[in-house]
Amino acid sequence: MQQQPYPLGRFQAELQALEPRFASALEACRLHLRRYLPGESIMRQGEQCEHLYLVKRGRVSLNSAVHSGRLFQLGEIECHHQIFGEMEFFGAAPVQWNVVAETELDASVICAHKLAQRLLAEPELVLFFAAALACDYLDTLDITTSRLLHPIAYNIAYELWRERQRTPMLGSRKRAHEAARFGTTERVYRRALKELIEQGIVGEGIDGPVIADLAKLRTYLSL
Repeated sequence: MQQQPYPLGRFQAELQALEPRFASALEACRLHLRRYLPGESIMRQGEQCEHLYLVKRGRVSLNSAVHSGRLFQLGEIECHHQIFGEMEFFGAAPVQWNVVAETELDASVICAHKLAQRLLAEPELVLFFAAALACDYLDTLDITTSRLLHPIAYNIAYELWRERQRTPMLGSRKRAHEAARFGTTERVYRRALKELIEQGIVGEGIDGPVIADLAKLRTYLSL
């Protein structure tokens, strides 16, 4: 979730007014600032976590693995005051996703116990988490539903459309990671991408696929 209020939502005005207090509360619960190098794990799947992490700038990736070694790559985020660990904070559950630094970055390590006490004293600040979690849930549900109901090529195109609108989740420069993010093999991913390129919908950019023709993209997606 983002520290700043999301641009849409029922409580936008209230959240904007409360934002200085929320930032102050997070700072008061900060234990220290830790630097992470590229490839270093910030959070590890399956571990218990008593901290939240606030990354103001930097790029991170999220992935989930199973015992067979198969990896599902959720994607990468270009952080702008991004908070990680909020789901584990409220659910008191083990970490669901590996969170890995893709660039050198600094993360504020926030004490979960101190933050819990602060929220009990100022319950109105819980509104930040409620609004952000609802927004992220709807966003994730939209992605999941699309990937279940549509072929790989459609989902590649749909994600490019979503990124153009507002979604902070980004693709990876590593083709194998992109394939894992769509739950398929690199070979199938390449074939789907080639199909979109041949139709003139998508092009190859420096950092991965880009929209080649917006009108064709909208027609393809029936938007």
